[in-house]
Amino acid sequence: MAVPELPEVESVRRQLAPELTGRRVTGVWWDPHPHARLSDLDLVVDRRVDAVHRRGKYLLCPLDPTVDGDRLELVLHLGMTGSLSFRPAAGPAPRPVGDGVAAPGHVRVRFDLDDGRSLRFRDPRRFGRASVVPAGDYADRIPTLADLGPEPLSDEFDPERFAAALATTTAPVKAKLLDQRLVAGVGNIYADEALWRARIHPASRRVGRARALRLHQHVVEVLTAAVEREGTTFRDYQLVNGQSGRYADHLDAYGQADLPCRRCGQPMRRAVIAQRGTTYCPSCQR
Repeated sequence: MAVPELPEVESVRRQLAPELTGRRVTGVWWDPHPHARLSDLDLVVDRRVDAVHRRGKYLLCPLDPTVDGDRLELVLHLGMTGSLSFRPAAGPAPRPVGDGVAAPGHVRVRFDLDDGRSLRFRDPRRFGRASVVPAGDYADRIPTLADLGPEPLSDEFDPERFAAALATTTAPVKAKLLDQRLVAGVGNIYADEALWRARIHPASRRVGRARALRLHQHVVEVLTAAVEREGTTFRDYQLVNGQSGRYADHLDAYGQADLPCRRCGQPMRRAVIAQRGTTYCPSCQR
């Protein structure tokens, strides 16, 4: 199952930001099922959402400071099957946490807002996250967020540093793209796509400078193109407005096993690399 990656999360952010920024949370309910990824959400009540940012695959929502000047963030991660949507705030006020009543339709969190709507986080498989943390303090609470590499659609994603980092590792290049420390937000879909465009076999353990610079270029190009089409939908991923991403028809590698390579015509192959299903062309990618 494809996890929402940078293009999908950025597309959600772009729809969420104008609707949520400036809204005050008047109440919150979250799933009473014990879950470490749903934490300290009571701290969001009576706080205003000042912005909606993205870091890698995470959504970061800074809250207005407390009277003591403390700054907090609401951190959201869609996991494998999460989605966010606005609904009319129907029914009674959110029930107290821990009353043993679960919400219908796999809703794990409900934020009631001061404009009469609620923002609902639906997550059938429970791999998502909704936590309130001190702003920027991720090391102990969300270490995967603290350890993220550079943002690929920003100037901090430097091609020479990227090439140098690849030169010092013997891990498969796809594994390096997926571990989030080399570059933030790239997952299985767009790793396959960038490697196909760069003509690099995903299991390659030696990637020289020229090939690394080419891969850097294609990581940026693939992610940019996917953001423009609001990501890739196969099953669960959807935008805040309920629509699907439009990039699936533009995929050259991911999910194309046994189909002819769009570049050379040879059948694409599927393998498992870094514990992830991987599609590549045995002729073009060496």
